[in-house]
Amino acid sequence: MNKILLAEDDESMRRFLEKALLNAGYEVVSYGNGREAYERLCEEPFTMLLTDIVMPEMDGIELARRAGELDPEIKVMFITGFAAVALNPDSEAPRNAKVLSKPFHLRELVNQVERMLAA
Repeated sequence: MNKILLAEDDESMRRFLEKALLNAGYEVVSYGNGREAYERLCEEPFTMLLTDIVMPEMDGIELARRAGELDPEIKVMFITGFAAVALNPDSEAPRNAKVLSKPFHLRELVNQVERMLAA
């Protein structure tokens, strides 16, 4: 079973994404900030990290970097309204991370997640 850790500080967006992924058959655990998501990652493994970039306490890039230190195999996808921020080559984001820019359709999100998990 693929377990996805979702970190998104916008509560309505988080619920929306969580529901879409659950409906697609994934196990999803979600948090409203990067620090809480990281603490959960330290407790158990996840197949994928789906994270917003701009969040309080710990941003998505820092969260992804730390997730990669805990588990080099974890797949990372960023969801953001600021694609240019994510694609900055100087950022410490994992090299193989994908970026999905808001707004996007839920079908597109689920397709991207399926593709990454199948790779």
